[in-house]
Amino acid sequence: MTRYLIRRLWLSVLVLFGVSLVVFMLLHLAPGDPVRLLLADDVPDEIAEQVRRDLGFDQSLYMQYWVFITKALRGDLGQSLYYKKPALSIIMDHLPATIELTFAALFISLVIAIPMGILSAIRRDSIWDYLGMLLATIGQATPIYWLGIMLILTVSVKLNLLPSSGRGGVEYLILPSITLGAPLMAIVTRLVRSGMLDILGEDYIRTARAKGLTERAVLVGHAMKNMMIPVVTVVGLQLGFLLGGAVITETVFAWPGVGRVVVVAMGARDYPLVQAATLLVSFYFVGINLLLDVLYVYLDPRIRYA
Repeated sequence: MTRYLIRRLWLSVLVLFGVSLVVFMLLHLAPGDPVRLLLADDVPDEIAEQVRRDLGFDQSLYMQYWVFITKALRGDLGQSLYYKKPALSIIMDHLPATIELTFAALFISLVIAIPMGILSAIRRDSIWDYLGMLLATIGQATPIYWLGIMLILTVSVKLNLLPSSGRGGVEYLILPSITLGAPLMAIVTRLVRSGMLDILGEDYIRTARAKGLTERAVLVGHAMKNMMIPVVTVVGLQLGFLLGGAVITETVFAWPGVGRVVVVAMGARDYPLVQAATLLVSFYFVGINLLLDVLYVYLDPRIRYA
């Protein structure tokens, strides 16, 4: 297990290096001049060239990347061109809002999806099964931005039940969380249903029932633990996508998180800020996958890593 974790850590470093290289090249090869976006239109070309030299944009891409990666290894992710502050401090200021939204969406998704999937499995071909699969299909097919706009128009504008934008108490968190968590809710519902249907037909489930255990004990003590392995895998992978989906959700609901900051930074060609946000999200995604591998051993002791 220790050798496996060491190897995974080394591979994680390579993944982060690859992500940083790809993002850096895509940003710098895209059309547009960040220096001209920083300066007024009537600024002379001489001043613009001086600013470009001060920022290091006159150097080759290879040299710019070398400067970026060496500073990043020391914890310096550069200075934001738009906000005129260290990029890392800006990300850390807005990261709590994004984490709050992400885990609220995860909580709402699992609280609804797991019971709905179990109910659909144990009441197969009933009205509950059809209703659960219908909601799962709608949730998976509905675009996040459209769902967010519809919730704002109906719940906030017409019914005036919940606020439509900003960050505050729990009432501000409900609509963005439902919007962000809807695709995950649909995926987990279908996964739990199919997993439970497979497990309920296993021999050890019939043996547990033959021993006189209650249906609740069979489901909780035997079926759910084995069903949770694929669910944990999907949830762990989807956590990274929730952060990515938060870019759209935060923009629609004016939620002051990292996603909204990145949207502004991309429009302003703020290379250091976009690169810092991408690296931190990649680090988070890689860390979640590493934790999943450790959690597998707890869920199923038969799993061993060579």
